[in-house]
Amino acid sequence: MQGNNYSCTPLTPRSRLERLLRERELRKSGRYLDGDNCIGDNEVFGAQNDEEVSETVADSRVFPEERPNKQRLLVVANRLPVSAVREGVDSYHLEISVGGLVSALLGVKEFDTRWIGWAGVNVPDVVGQRALTKALAEMRCIPVFLDEEIVNQYYNGYCNNILWPLFHYLGLPQEDRLATTRSFQSQFDAYKKANKMFADVVNKHYEEGDVVWCHDYHLMFLPKCLKEYNDKMKVGWFLHTPFPSSEIHRTLPSRSELLRSVLAADLVGFHTYDYARHFVSACTRILGIEGTPEGVEDQGKLTRVAAFPIGIDSERFIQAIELPEVQDRMKELKERFAGRKVMLGVDRLDMIKGIPQKILAFEKFLEENSHWRDKVVLLQIAVPTRIDVPDYQKLTSQVHEIVGRINGRFGTLTAVPIHHLDRSLDFHALCALYAVTDVALVTSLRDGMNLVSYEFVACQASKKGVLILSEFAGAAQSLGAGAILVNPWNITEVAASICYALDMPADEREKRHQFNFKHVTTHTSQEWAATFVSELNDTIVEAQLRTRQVPPLLPNKLAVDCYSKSNNRLIILGFNATLTEPVDALGRGGQIRELELKLHPNLKEPLKKLSNDPKTTIVVLSGSDRAVLDKNFSGYNMWLAAENGMFLRLTSSEWMTTMPENLNMDWVDSVKHVFEYFTERTPRSHFELRETSVVWNYKYADVEFGRLQARDMLQHLWTGPISNASLDVVQGGRSVEVRAVGVSKGAAIDRILGEIVHNKGMSAPIDHVLCIGHFLAKDEDVYKFFEPELPSESSITAAPILSKSKSHRPSSVPKFSKTGSKIPYYKKQRSLSNIEIDRASGNPWRPIYHQGDRLSSLRKGSSVLDLKGDNYFSCAVGRKRSSARYLLKSSDDVVNLLRDLADHSSSPET
Repeated sequence: MQGNNYSCTPLTPRSRLERLLRERELRKSGRYLDGDNCIGDNEVFGAQNDEEVSETVADSRVFPEERPNKQRLLVVANRLPVSAVREGVDSYHLEISVGGLVSALLGVKEFDTRWIGWAGVNVPDVVGQRALTKALAEMRCIPVFLDEEIVNQYYNGYCNNILWPLFHYLGLPQEDRLATTRSFQSQFDAYKKANKMFADVVNKHYEEGDVVWCHDYHLMFLPKCLKEYNDKMKVGWFLHTPFPSSEIHRTLPSRSELLRSVLAADLVGFHTYDYARHFVSACTRILGIEGTPEGVEDQGKLTRVAAFPIGIDSERFIQAIELPEVQDRMKELKERFAGRKVMLGVDRLDMIKGIPQKILAFEKFLEENSHWRDKVVLLQIAVPTRIDVPDYQKLTSQVHEIVGRINGRFGTLTAVPIHHLDRSLDFHALCALYAVTDVALVTSLRDGMNLVSYEFVACQASKKGVLILSEFAGAAQSLGAGAILVNPWNITEVAASICYALDMPADEREKRHQFNFKHVTTHTSQEWAATFVSELNDTIVEAQLRTRQVPPLLPNKLAVDCYSKSNNRLIILGFNATLTEPVDALGRGGQIRELELKLHPNLKEPLKKLSNDPKTTIVVLSGSDRAVLDKNFSGYNMWLAAENGMFLRLTSSEWMTTMPENLNMDWVDSVKHVFEYFTERTPRSHFELRETSVVWNYKYADVEFGRLQARDMLQHLWTGPISNASLDVVQGGRSVEVRAVGVSKGAAIDRILGEIVHNKGMSAPIDHVLCIGHFLAKDEDVYKFFEPELPSESSITAAPILSKSKSHRPSSVPKFSKTGSKIPYYKKQRSLSNIEIDRASGNPWRPIYHQGDRLSSLRKGSSVLDLKGDNYFSCAVGRKRSSARYLLKSSDDVVNLLRDLADHSSSPET
């Protein structure tokens, strides 16, 4: 076993948690053994701040050479960690872009890492593309070539003008709405085209076993493109921004397509649990897909969704503080601001960073605390971005105006309360500034993470300053216990927090700092990357285990071939979601169609031809009532089994009942009143009163509210109307059904089959069975009914093969349902020939079984069923978790299959 390769863990971990814990320990052990060689003293890469800062590097590789036996990691991001500047026809100058993601992946030594992305330059000629590809290859980077039009529509248009504002709760563009609407589709088309171009490059360089890690909102369409190329590819996707609530995301015109594209990934990661929860909620409310504690599940396919808070390379900052250059700068700053408390803000000059709110709160603090006016200074570093965009130009002017007004109001000839810089600082200057700061002020209005707070904590080993942190920054989830959390929109609260931070006792500052420092130094960027890839690998293991439980797709050619070679066929078909048209899960017209079930129009001709084939018997086995089946199938020569087989008729004859004589239905009225009550309380829900069951359906109601109502209903039912009744409560995906014990399709099929045999006067056994349906789990016993039996050890007793069971039991032993009720289980290959039909009892009709008599129309000792393993096909429609042998994705696949069978059917004899 694989686990035996590790002396410390001789047994293979059996659970997902055990596997992850073992890998975590091995990873830590490996790092310990490798010493401090992750990043050398002269390393130039690392997390500098929230922004990307370029440094010129000669003869360096982004990722060092890796041993060939390591698993390859393909990191796919919009931008490469290098920027290219063309210097000639076939030469380029490369600059390293240092950021948190680059730093994170540098420390991941377990993988052979390659980076795929855009180099930030337009290269239209083939010679230039070859030269750039060669230059980047030395740095283990692979370029994606995007032309100017694609970049303008995809990056500047859809990414920065649509997705980024929406994900930060700024909403879709409001001005010139008509122009935006007209250009939206072209931008989205460019977005998809660019993502496909990324996918083409990944596919070209992909090798079996590689892990593909897609990053950020620029590449939401990429997981789907990759899975379409190779569904075995290991694909993860991580979002570095917030993910908005479903109410915000649903305003996006392409909302569904983007969500489904992301769900193609095996693992979807976010910075915080809130973002992950919003994503799952959006999938549930917009796509109608079920959310689970592990992620999002769609018909058996699970996409794991989890939070992975990113960190920084804390050691780089801690070591930088000891450098002579940084110490000199710290000394200069202490002398410059001697006698004054230093407050610091480091932000990108952006609408979401809350710089105006921060400065206004500082003004409020100065107004209310006059004794601090000449004892505190606010240093605000505002790194300019998108300076050509009018909204950003307006923000810059607004900030300058507020700063000027405050400095004019509270400043003196020798000092001003605010020092504002519209530029970035180099790494050493930034570290020195962090180290001398007393209070760091982060007032983001909405931020994916904000690593400035982490960098400040890492540089505060000596000063132990106070962090004031916006509750709307992702970092608040991690550093909230040690920081002072504020609502940046509440100017009064932020001003009071500034006062509290400046007056905070030393012991409290120490405790707060120690908590944050421990988190920052243990939850590093390298640990973040290694944990994500580890989870992704384990998710693949889990998916493989789940895939073994998913039936394979039906091989149509094989099914048709077996059908054409057989002489006495039985086809059992469900109705809803099997023979009806697919409906929208969210109810855009679907609820009306579902309330009035209609046969798929493309099935009318195939069913007519199949039902007229003398070698073929068709049974429509449905939970619907008799009137619904009559309305849709009365014109065909087939058998109709309504209400889970409790009512039966050949379309040319009258209805008969197969209900047990002792079936008690006195419970119906009390259950009906409960269902009526919950239908009134739950908008867009409905209930259906049948002769043998009552069904409440909340498929089109609000998903979360419907689930809560269903839970409330079940509690009421179990403690009230059905507490002492012999009933089954069957829970569907979004339905609750109450039926008498023993009412199921599997329990009825042997009685139905007996009547069919008697009516047709069969002289030859049935040698082919095709059973297709979108059945509830309780009704899937109909699939197991026809499973061929193995030869018994004695000539008397035969043992049936039960799905997913290795044990055998004599077929004369009653089979028990999950509820504990007994369902008659007859020897399918022999005992169905031993049927006596008692018509003396009149109406209602009831079949009576006698195991000892031989009164069938078949000759004595023969079998009703003569199935070989290849001649039985059970197919679940749209349900990947099923005991059926095969899977059909939708009713459209049912249409195609029945068409093919009809083409191989014989005409009725004339």
